[in-house]
Amino acid sequence: MASTAGTLDSPVKQIQIEGMVVLKIIKHYQEEGQGSEVVQGVLLGLVVEDRLEITNCFPFPQHTEDDADFDEVQYQMEMMRSLRHVNIDHLHVGWYQSTYYGSFVSRALLDSQFSYQHAIEESVVLIYDPIKTGQGSLSLKAYRLTPKLMEICKEKDFTPEGLKKANIGFEHMFEEVPIVIRNSHLINVLMWELEDKSTVADKHELLNLSSSNHLEKSLQLLMDRVDDMSQDIVKFNTYSRNLSKQQQQKHQYLQRRQQENAQRQSRGEPQLPEEDINKMFKPPQPPPRMDTLLIAGQVNNYCQNVKEFTSQNLGKLFMAEALQGHN
Repeated sequence: MASTAGTLDSPVKQIQIEGMVVLKIIKHYQEEGQGSEVVQGVLLGLVVEDRLEITNCFPFPQHTEDDADFDEVQYQMEMMRSLRHVNIDHLHVGWYQSTYYGSFVSRALLDSQFSYQHAIEESVVLIYDPIKTGQGSLSLKAYRLTPKLMEICKEKDFTPEGLKKANIGFEHMFEEVPIVIRNSHLINVLMWELEDKSTVADKHELLNLSSSNHLEKSLQLLMDRVDDMSQDIVKFNTYSRNLSKQQQQKHQYLQRRQQENAQRQSRGEPQLPEEDINKMFKPPQPPPRMDTLLIAGQVNNYCQNVKEFTSQNLGKLFMAEALQGHN
């Protein structure tokens, strides 16, 4: 789904995140995220050569349908103005979003990141996975739209011909940017205190060998997306059949017309008047291919998540086996 770090075509080659930003993102999800509910927020920082430094962030407040008067843009402007008054980095450099079992490749994320990246070239989106993080390894990844996909979104040409001409597949839609987390001395002290206060049961939870629930949910989500892809394939096959059938009808109509004109010419009669054949045979509307690419990207992401999870669990099993043999 993502390009490798060594072949990035973007102006940002590396992302440096302050430890405080990571803690704020985790805290935001713990306070407002419930299950599959997604939390989002704004990233602030600055660009230093080809490195994007994220130094602060603030969340989007949760609002319901009753809060129809809430203006997100005005809220962001007020927050950045307040941060500027207290001499804190206030430059907008992207946004963050939590994910549920890696389910983040969607049209909404594509449209949002295009808007950010179109307005601010260095913008990134941080994807935080709380479930994977709860299993003992921080899951925080940064993505950008590739230059090819940016051109496609600017032209809004999502037809099969347009995507084929651009030579873009699901693996060329997003590029992952490497992340470096920088902790200040105060953050290091805070992390040490949090680790000291954590109970023995919390630490042992990271060694839990149970994997059925996580794998079952991941495979269920994977099957749902595969079903969606199969439905899109059926739609495309139907479109191909209808297009082929129409081409045959058009060819037969032209042959009959040529034969009739030849007969009229032999009788000395004028030929049939010219007609716009495209109006008589309107081509069927092709199904949108961008949604199919996004589904393929999400399927690939689920597969990668299952692979990473099983690799981590196999490591735990080998460690447990070694410990048992030692005892």
